[in-house]
Amino acid sequence: MVDRRSRHFKNRRRIIGGLWLIPVVVALPEGAYAAAKIVAVRMWPARDYTRVTLEHDGPLKYQQFVVREGAPRLVVEIEGLELDPSLRELVSKVQPNDPYIALVRVGQNRPGFVRIVFDLKQDVAPQVFQLQPVGEYRNRLVFDLYPATPEDPLLTLLRQIEESEERNRLAASNDPLMALLNRPSAPAEVPAPSPIPVPSPLSTPVPGPVPTPSVPPAPSPAPPAKHSVQDGIKIRRLVTIAIDPGHGGEDPGAVGPSGLREKDVVLSISKKLLDRINSTPNMRAMLTREGDYFVPLVERVRKARAVKADLFLSVHADAFTTPTARGSSVFALSERGATSTAARWLAQKENAADLIGGVNMNIKDRDVARALLDMSTTAQISDSLKFGRAVLERIANINKLHKPHVEQAGFAVLKAPDIPSILVETAFISNPEEESKLRDTGFQEQMADQIYSGIRHYFSRNPPLAGE
Repeated sequence: MVDRRSRHFKNRRRIIGGLWLIPVVVALPEGAYAAAKIVAVRMWPARDYTRVTLEHDGPLKYQQFVVREGAPRLVVEIEGLELDPSLRELVSKVQPNDPYIALVRVGQNRPGFVRIVFDLKQDVAPQVFQLQPVGEYRNRLVFDLYPATPEDPLLTLLRQIEESEERNRLAASNDPLMALLNRPSAPAEVPAPSPIPVPSPLSTPVPGPVPTPSVPPAPSPAPPAKHSVQDGIKIRRLVTIAIDPGHGGEDPGAVGPSGLREKDVVLSISKKLLDRINSTPNMRAMLTREGDYFVPLVERVRKARAVKADLFLSVHADAFTTPTARGSSVFALSERGATSTAARWLAQKENAADLIGGVNMNIKDRDVARALLDMSTTAQISDSLKFGRAVLERIANINKLHKPHVEQAGFAVLKAPDIPSILVETAFISNPEEESKLRDTGFQEQMADQIYSGIRHYFSRNPPLAGE
């Protein structure tokens, strides 16, 4: 609408270059603005932390504060936003098993201002930040709700071990068949996996009396491993494997022709591998993510180091620009550049996971963490290559190999300076035939079996050192 009575402008006719120019002023209603639109809302609850994402198409300003009086609440006020049905969906996204969020309330304070209140189940240390458009995502406003006092990953693992052993004892005591099978005189129908030998300076078996030739000696139980106690938890020397299911949450990884997502299939394989390791005496495994949520690359390595892992194994499903690429691969870290153009390309793609998944770049100690992870040693890489060859040789039993040797490149997730680390590309999810394999539970079981066999073979040639 042309406002000819504007206080600030008057119509003036001027001749410039023989043309009549008439200034036209469009008067907008007072308080009008271009509000951003919410494209999608997502919530990723997990034991580690809960992430809430608001994907939008325009600039936003926000401020947040935590109310700790009474029931704790996180309050976020957003400027440049109108309350719409997409934003209201946030209320229904809360899951009953979310460890941090009990309820979400969304309201319109005044035009252009939205307030979101998170009613919390426990005190949190929130991180709120924005992400620029990347990949298929537009602008994102992210709320990461971390526990105010996070639990140490090692204590978490030890508690899981104690709880698992207690459940097994209760199951055996309540099941007459299990009680019968656990008697020393009863033969086992299926031999259990042999324990990984772990030298220990803390305990030495005491030789028993020499039996008479006429009476066969009864099998004597192994001496109990000595342990210390920390925070009420018995601590023993266990061989610990860190299993890293790639991608997760905001980062789906590669997507196959029929829609199979890399983050889903590698989590399934990783859990199957976890079960095999945890059923082996003297061995325990931990997952860097236990569900569908994103974990930054540095955090994955930090978790492995926190539990004093003996090995680190990252599980992925490869993808390439053409659907004909196929086969399984194993990668280790390289100090001198990638061993092939494909390995370099893959490392760059996997290292971009932080951009897709969304990392808060305002964390002050991030540069320190990256510097620490650049201290990878030649010895670590040498052991990683041995570990990689052991796994690659066994994967060849169930799938074609993309390359017959362990490749190397600068994968950020393999940069733990003191843990032999490999990345396994189980198959090409971009290949229709191999995508079908990855979807098959039987193939997933076989892949877990072969990786597990490779781990045991590595330890048979490289026994773990005695430790605390």
